[in-house]
Amino acid sequence: MQLQQMQEQIARQQGIIEELQNDVSRMKQESLERYQDLDRRIGSGVAPAATPTNSPTGGEAAAGAAAGAAAGATAGQQPAASSEPGDPAKEKLYYDAAFDLIKAKDFDKASQAFNAFLRKYPNSQYAGNAQYWLGEVNLAKGDLQAAGQAFAKVSQLYPKHNKVPDSLYKLADVERRLGHTDRVKGILQQVVTQYPGTSAAQLAQRDLQKL
Repeated sequence: MQLQQMQEQIARQQGIIEELQNDVSRMKQESLERYQDLDRRIGSGVAPAATPTNSPTGGEAAAGAAAGAAAGATAGQQPAASSEPGDPAKEKLYYDAAFDLIKAKDFDKASQAFNAFLRKYPNSQYAGNAQYWLGEVNLAKGDLQAAGQAFAKVSQLYPKHNKVPDSLYKLADVERRLGHTDRVKGILQQVVTQYPGTSAAQLAQRDLQKL
């Protein structure tokens, strides 16, 4: 009797696992199809490069001072802006589709999607988040150079965004992995000084004590 109950329980568990695996596969496929459909519908009509209206000027650029060194020659490149008026609903659909690809762990497609989003909507309310998650995606892919550039651009292009302290802390981690220890301390000190009370500042303070 006990053996039969155990066998039935195992069978039920296997059924649940198979169902979950099918759901994950279906979600991944739907996310990819959703992104491709959005890309076909709104991926055309990209205008020449334009400077985002919320680019840092004057004192605002100080927040990205340490990050600038890591971005290299590509740091000054601005994403191409769309010639069409902003549409928050459409922007959210596009952003959500890109984020769904992260959930599906399809990091290559997620990187393409976030890059496309930033080219299309550099001034979107979701652009700062998209720039940050582009860094996370590149980090997950193991592309440290691209991750560092993406994290650096959060503070450079969106200096007032709430992701800036997190992006700078992640930039310090990338620099550490790249062996640029001389840059790490400066970036961590910047996070602690300019963004006190944030979780990133607490983590940065902890890391500084270990240096």
